[in-house]
Amino acid sequence: MSKEFDYTKLKHVTSVDQSDREVPYNLRQSGPTKVEMLISTRVRKSPYWHLSMQAGCWRATVYNRIYHPRGYVKPEDGGAMVEYDAIVNHVTMWNVAVERQIRVKGPDAEKFTDYVITRDATKISPMRARYVILCNAYGGVLNDPILLRISKDEFWFSLSDSDIGMYLQGVNADGRFNCTIEEIDACPVQIQGPKSKALMKDLLGDQVDLDNMPFYGLAEVKVAGRSCVISQSGFSGEAGYEIYLRNATLYADDMWNAVLEAGKKHNLMVIAPAHHRRIQAGILSWGQDMDMQHNPYQCNLGYQVSLSGKGEWNKKTDYVGKAVLEKMGADIKAGKKPYKLQLVGLELGGKPIEEYAPDFWLISNADGGDPVGFITSPWYHPEKKQNIAMGYVPFDGTLNSNGFPKGKVGTKYKVHLPEKYSDKPGTPVDAVVVDIPFKESFNANTREVVKG
Repeated sequence: MSKEFDYTKLKHVTSVDQSDREVPYNLRQSGPTKVEMLISTRVRKSPYWHLSMQAGCWRATVYNRIYHPRGYVKPEDGGAMVEYDAIVNHVTMWNVAVERQIRVKGPDAEKFTDYVITRDATKISPMRARYVILCNAYGGVLNDPILLRISKDEFWFSLSDSDIGMYLQGVNADGRFNCTIEEIDACPVQIQGPKSKALMKDLLGDQVDLDNMPFYGLAEVKVAGRSCVISQSGFSGEAGYEIYLRNATLYADDMWNAVLEAGKKHNLMVIAPAHHRRIQAGILSWGQDMDMQHNPYQCNLGYQVSLSGKGEWNKKTDYVGKAVLEKMGADIKAGKKPYKLQLVGLELGGKPIEEYAPDFWLISNADGGDPVGFITSPWYHPEKKQNIAMGYVPFDGTLNSNGFPKGKVGTKYKVHLPEKYSDKPGTPVDAVVVDIPFKESFNANTREVVKG
C-alpha cells in the first residue's frame, strides 16, 4: 500500500442499487491516479489544437478520440472561475472541434434521420437545428447531439462523446436507406456570452439578420472569406452561437484569427467549455450525466419521446427504441417505477467546488447509511454562494406537471465530498433536492419542448 495514496479508494462502491443495469455506472470513475498518460496516434489533434495552445491551454482531456482543451487559466491565476466571469459578463470562444460532424445526405436522409432519433425529423425545416437524442433498442440514450438540417436532403449530427458515426453507418449497413453517412471536415467553435451577438455582428456584417435569427436558426456565411454555417445555439445557457467551419483542416487559422480580431473590443476570451454555466442551466453532458443504459425519463429527457407532453407520443410509425420507450412512459404514468435512479438537482454544503469533479461522489440518505446514489456534475454557484450539482438518487415516483419523472423537491440527503471540499473531513455534507435549472438560460426553451 502506498503511503501517498490509498488505492482502495478507487474501488467501486456496490451499495447503490443499479440492478436494472448490466454494467453499474462507474461511481468511482477516475480520481487521483499516479500514472503518465500515453500519447498515441489513436487520438488526433483538431485543426484548432495549435491555436488553443497559442491561447494558453494548459490541460486537455480526450473526447470523441480527439484532444479536447479543458483549461486556459491556471489554478494559481484563478482557474475556471475566471473563465466563468468571462462568459457571464463578456464573450468567450471555445474550441469544440471534438464535436465530430456526421453528415447524412441523399434522397432518404430525412427518412433515415427520423428513424434514428426520437423526435420528428420531418418537422425540422431546412436551415434549422434541434437538440435531439438517439436511443438504442432498449431505450438507452446513445447520444444527444445538435442536429443541423442543412437542406432537404442533408443533415449534420454534431456529436457528443460517443462513436455514433460508426453506429449510424451500421444502422444502414444493408443499404435500406438511400443516403451516405460519413464524417466531414467541418469543425465548430462556440461563441458564448452576453456580448456574443455584438461580436458576431462585427464579424459577419450584413450577411445575416442576427436580430431576427431564431434560436436554433442556421445561416450560410463567410468568415475571413471561408465558408461556414452558423447556428444560434450553445452549451452554456448564455446567449451564443456556433460557427461550423467547412474544410477546417485547411482554413482553421483564417476563421479563428478573424474571431479574435472582431472580439478585441468585446473583451473576448478563449476558454474551455463552460461546464460551470451549463450545470447552472441544467444542460446534460453525455457520459457524465447519462449513458446508453440511462433512459430519457430518468435523466429528464422524457419530452424528447413525448414532445407534446402529458404522455402523448410522437406520431411516428417507427424509430429505434419506440416500443420500449412508450411502454416505459405508460408504466410511469400508471404509477410504476421501471428504473432505479432519477437525475435530480441538489444544493449541498461544503467548501466551494470550483473545479471539475474527478469522481462520481456518493450520496447517502439523510439519516446516513450506505450510499444510495451519486453526484454526476457539481460546481459552485457564485450568485447563490452555494454548491450545486446534478446527481442520481432513488426514483420515488414523483412526476412534474407534464407527467414526467422528477425528484421530490425538499428531499434531504448526505453527500460524501473529498477532503478538499469537506467542512469536516470524513463527515458528509447536507444536501437537498431542488428544481433544475439553478439559473435561467438566455434561451429558456433549451431544456423544454420545442415543436418539431
